[in-house]
Amino acid sequence: MIMASKKKTTTGKILLFGRWDTSEVVVKDVSLKDYISLRPVIVPHTHGRHAKKHMAKKDVPIVERLINKLMRSGQGSRKLGGRYIRGRGGCGKKLQAMKIVEEAFEIVEQRTGQNPVQVLVDAIINAAPREDVVRVQMGGVFVPVAVDVSPLRALDVALRNIALAAFSKSFNNKVSAAEALAEELIAAAQNDPKSFAVTRREEIERIARQSR
Repeated sequence: MIMASKKKTTTGKILLFGRWDTSEVVVKDVSLKDYISLRPVIVPHTHGRHAKKHMAKKDVPIVERLINKLMRSGQGSRKLGGRYIRGRGGCGKKLQAMKIVEEAFEIVEQRTGQNPVQVLVDAIINAAPREDVVRVQMGGVFVPVAVDVSPLRALDVALRNIALAAFSKSFNNKVSAAEALAEELIAAAQNDPKSFAVTRREEIERIARQSR
């Protein structure tokens, strides 16, 4: 069993996977700053200690939250791009999901020369929707109404769409899950329309604007 060790390196810092410093990462969005946990850990695995605590999800390291999203079985019964997407063998297997994220971070660092945790945070900020639509019953008719999205919900949606992008780009493809995830992180961090998560955010916000 892997423990979230806090053993320090020779430099006196706790590095993610023994390689990346999260203390130098900057969250540029003030509204999400209190909900993106950059608490230094070597192994991002808290063993579900937050599960039964109200609002404790915000204290889970953001990298672990991405790992948890990769453990989902894709879209389930819904289709993504006309296909049923499954989770590249990582469903329920945290070690496998951690390996995918670590390899993706290595690719991101090689291609961008930046701290991959910073790239992840920038990608989440660009993929997080600010508005969404809910259905409200008025006189027996359900009417779509635009609402503001809470920071915790916005993070969940962004992480879910980033994970789904990695699934869809590597499904029945020679592209590995780690490489697909790295490509999605880089594109989302640059606010590139090629990013699935950014495209989904724009679609959600467009529908919300029409429902104001």
